[in-house]
Amino acid sequence: MKHVGKMKNNSARVAVAYRTIPGDATSALVIGTTGLGDAFHDTLMALIESDTGQQANELADVLATRRFPDGSVMLNWLHQNGHLKKVPTSLVLMTPNNQTLLPLNELNVMIAEQKGVSIEDLAVGEEGKTKEKKKVVKEEIIIPTIEEVANDKLTPTEMRSKADKLFKEAQALRKQADAIDPPKSKKKEAADA
Repeated sequence: MKHVGKMKNNSARVAVAYRTIPGDATSALVIGTTGLGDAFHDTLMALIESDTGQQANELADVLATRRFPDGSVMLNWLHQNGHLKKVPTSLVLMTPNNQTLLPLNELNVMIAEQKGVSIEDLAVGEEGKTKEKKKVVKEEIIIPTIEEVANDKLTPTEMRSKADKLFKEAQALRKQADAIDPPKSKKKEAADA
């Protein structure tokens, strides 16, 4: 499952809010899931497991627009209550499934290579933007702010454009997942049955 892992040094379960930090590509922001109360933990895990959570490039993008049961914005609440921790990416082991452990620093290298950018360019910038360079064209992806999402200021054209970009990201992530754990062919599954 995307966005989940554990710490290499003590096996503590974490959710990865940001895979890299602006100005520090070797650090990530993680949420220790065992330190949350039951209602907050269950809400966070349900969001991570949802289609929206799994399609998000960075978990924090979704956390910035969703609320906990008490009505607080999830990302703000996690920050204000000290649940976002800066850790070295080399100490985070991503667990996309029960059999795979992939160090976050290696995953970041793979994603950067696939996107044709440096690891530093994976980080979300101070203005809420990520830079993504194509091999020929340089393109800037604008992540909507909480206010834009809340006020529905995006035009239908902007919404379609964002949907197209998210679809391309989903395809790229699917290719990465298939490279790590190739799916069984349907013919082989039928023969096994």
